[in-house]
Amino acid sequence: MKIGYCLSLSGGLAANGRAARLAHQIWQEDVNARGGILGRPVELLCLDDETKPDAVAGLYQRLLDTEKVDLVIGGYGDNSVAPAMPLITERGRFFVSLMALAVQARFHDDRYFVMIPTGPHPGTALTEGFFDVLARQNPKPETVAILAADAPFSLMPVQGAKENLAHNGMRVVSETRYPLVTADFRPLIDELRTTAPDVLFLCSYINDSAGLLKAIGEAAFEPKAIGGAMIGPQNGVVKAQLGPLLNGLVNYEYWLPVEGLVNPATDTLLERYQARAQAEGADPLGYYVAPLAYAQMQVVAQAISAVGSLDDAALSAYAHSATFDTLVGDVTFGDDGAWTRSRVLTVQFHGIEGNEIAQFRSGTTEAVVHPGGPSTSQLIYPYAAAKRAPQPSTTS
Repeated sequence: MKIGYCLSLSGGLAANGRAARLAHQIWQEDVNARGGILGRPVELLCLDDETKPDAVAGLYQRLLDTEKVDLVIGGYGDNSVAPAMPLITERGRFFVSLMALAVQARFHDDRYFVMIPTGPHPGTALTEGFFDVLARQNPKPETVAILAADAPFSLMPVQGAKENLAHNGMRVVSETRYPLVTADFRPLIDELRTTAPDVLFLCSYINDSAGLLKAIGEAAFEPKAIGGAMIGPQNGVVKAQLGPLLNGLVNYEYWLPVEGLVNPATDTLLERYQARAQAEGADPLGYYVAPLAYAQMQVVAQAISAVGSLDDAALSAYAHSATFDTLVGDVTFGDDGAWTRSRVLTVQFHGIEGNEIAQFRSGTTEAVVHPGGPSTSQLIYPYAAAKRAPQPSTTS
């Protein structure tokens, strides 16, 4: 049984693409050790899109028409998924993607499903916790400066942030978009200082996130809160690279090794993943992508096993009605192919000393501040205090 897809194994999103690839390979080993699916061994054919959205459609056409794969799945993120959708929709294919935030806002394909814990309202879910915890501070922040990458992926998170901040009685005092080719962020940060916002909301890609936090540190810029929707601080390489520059940042996560999320299955996956990550050039921790990537393949396998065939219509109908048992918990999909409820975490970094990656393995340098639960901690506010705080201790 040949399953085809593309991932960004090189280029700007390679760290996350390689993490997904390694998790998929571990799943493949596991499923084949159990006899495959429907008695057939599984082969994964993964093509590198080089983080080039323009290459994606052609790669999926190759997978379907030249490679003759039995099933296609979606890669990591909107850049590797959205360009494939016109072809996928035209062919009527069952399609489970990974962590693509905004695809259905444009395509509305009833055979599309996505493994991302942002639930039925992904735009607002990503930053709901960020603004909710800030609104509970005393005094409450009132003004927000938005600094975002000028790219399609940022449109939905920024719009969702505007809705969330308005709901919590805050207002936007500036909104700036920067080109993805930006290398020096210091002029942008210096300009923002003149507006003196209470909150600096950032929506950025991996390399941008590192550049922004370095510029903020160099400028000694200390609004009351910084963070929001940054891609990058979830990645182990970026965490080790930035080290103490992360202290005080409030951002989103999808999974961390904390009470309520860890279980024997995630422990086993991550032990195997981390043992191989360096050789594969993948995120050395794997917390952000690996559990969801493995769960993506569990959904695919369970649907095929339940239906008993590779019929795209039947697989799609089943996925809309079933509850899937995965290592990240039970997953059900709504009409639009999104999870029926949000499970996004809002976290705050503090207590980071130096650049050793070991300090990030237990999750003690990231305090979950939203939603409430057994691992939730109080937000340290303002940013200046959080920058200097020791490692968090969990409170009930």
